[in-house]
Amino acid sequence: MLVELLAQMANGNAVTLVPVHERLTTQQAADLLNVSRPFLVKLVETGAIPYEMVGTHRRLRAEDVFAYRRLQERKSRGALAELSALDQELGFG
Repeated sequence: MLVELLAQMANGNAVTLVPVHERLTTQQAADLLNVSRPFLVKLVETGAIPYEMVGTHRRLRAEDVFAYRRLQERKSRGALAELSALDQELGFG
């Protein structure tokens, strides 16, 4: 993990360390997913990411946000593989 952290930093990428059990605000979660806060709110309201109310504020567990990100990455890789296969099938690649 430390090697990956240093490699990302060496590439000029911003790195944020978040404890997996941390409770995040919607803005923090949106920043981790690189989406807007309104988009994230729609995700939590549709049940894509679980949340809890703390007073009048939504809080998301970091582990749920990371699980959602992993799921989206798997879907993206699957779609890319499908497109690549179609590209090969049609002779464009």
